[in-house]
Amino acid sequence: MRNKNKFRFVVVFTLIAMLMVSSFPAGADNAWGDYHWSRTSNPISLSVIDNMTPDWDDNLDGAIADWDQSTVLDLVEQAGDDSTRARKRCGASKGKLVSCNYTYGNNGWLGLAQIWVKGSHITQGTAKMNDTYFNSGSYDETARSHVVCQEIGHLFGLDHQDESGADLNTCMDYDNNLSNAHPNNHDYDMLEQIYEHLDSGGGGKPGGGPGGPPNGFDNANVHAQENWGTKVSESANGNSAIFVRDFGNGYKIFTFVFWAQ
Repeated sequence: MRNKNKFRFVVVFTLIAMLMVSSFPAGADNAWGDYHWSRTSNPISLSVIDNMTPDWDDNLDGAIADWDQSTVLDLVEQAGDDSTRARKRCGASKGKLVSCNYTYGNNGWLGLAQIWVKGSHITQGTAKMNDTYFNSGSYDETARSHVVCQEIGHLFGLDHQDESGADLNTCMDYDNNLSNAHPNNHDYDMLEQIYEHLDSGGGGKPGGGPGGPPNGFDNANVHAQENWGTKVSESANGNSAIFVRDFGNGYKIFTFVFWAQ
């Protein structure tokens, strides 16, 4: 575990990470735009609501423990509701992350990460694992951990490190065998860069703005693909894609799709 109280080390480490960015291979910069949680200090405290069944608890616990090693994140796992209704709906919660699993059907996707944003600030997020495919016997325990680690990682503003099928030893790649259950040092470096600056409003809470969010934004139904909006990017091998649903005035919902293999 990294010592979050060693401020001098964090500053030096961050500066080194920034200087090293130019040496990363093309495509390795895996920040997703400039989207991040608003906060007035680091680390930012975020709750991860566990709406998952017991067979997923070890996978989620491992992902939270891994991402909590970041010097800019302080994650708290919060007991949720693993009832069928709650997992199927997987409703977002303001200022928090929600993780769910359910038999969402043969709809093509293995995992989904969805973030609600106002301007550049993430206001809430959900991660969904599709048991229709995970229960098929095609995915082992490491693959389950790879996907939940990646979906949680997207909710902090991270994109994939690689989408070619190459193995970069991180859950944020699209390794053809889904063989990496943990982030790597580059993921932690990217988080430090994303969260280097501080905001005037913090705590992971929504950024409001004149008139507040449009009607239906916070509780938007974005479960089905027809509600994801417009596809804005797709990996070269077609294994992943990003969609955006634009509500106007800076309010958007992004959907990161992890297609089943």
